[in-house]
Amino acid sequence: MTTHAILVPNKIAAQDIGSLNRSAVSGSEVGSTDMDNGFVFRLDTQSSTTGLSEVWLATSPSTTASTNDNLWMCYSPEIVVTTAGTKQFKGIDVDPQDFYVPGFTVFDAFKPQVGDILTMTADAFYNSKSSNAFANSAAATYKLVWGSSQTASALSLAYLATTYVSVGSGAIDSQRITAYKMVVIAN
Repeated sequence: MTTHAILVPNKIAAQDIGSLNRSAVSGSEVGSTDMDNGFVFRLDTQSSTTGLSEVWLATSPSTTASTNDNLWMCYSPEIVVTTAGTKQFKGIDVDPQDFYVPGFTVFDAFKPQVGDILTMTADAFYNSKSSNAFANSAAATYKLVWGSSQTASALSLAYLATTYVSVGSGAIDSQRITAYKMVVIAN
């Protein structure tokens, strides 16, 4: 089974500033992409779909990596939707690793600001951390990419520490998932 990224917004400016929060959708005019919390994207235009006129269209970062600034990040409440036939049920599955936003579904987004502190599991990154100390937005991917340096003119986060996120499993075990504490240094 595929696991999905977990994002813990330790300290973010968007918590107190409404203009740093938007509703977005990945789909309709731009094709459908499932979103995990922690994925980054552009919000350049609003939807022209009836009923979604106040929702912004999430598109992958530019194919020109040097123009990947002013990106937004997915962060919606981790309420897993379980489907049985044509019916959908919320809250049955409480594992945040099972949460994602299906394409064509409205989700919450915030604009990371310099100084924001975020903790994210490995599923939010395109590659493995290794000895890299930075995570940057990259061309045509929603995930952050580990690198040895900051990428100019792009969303960039600096590594602070390796930590964990506790996820209850119902068993007597460690219930810890490795996560990386990061600070936003450019957007």
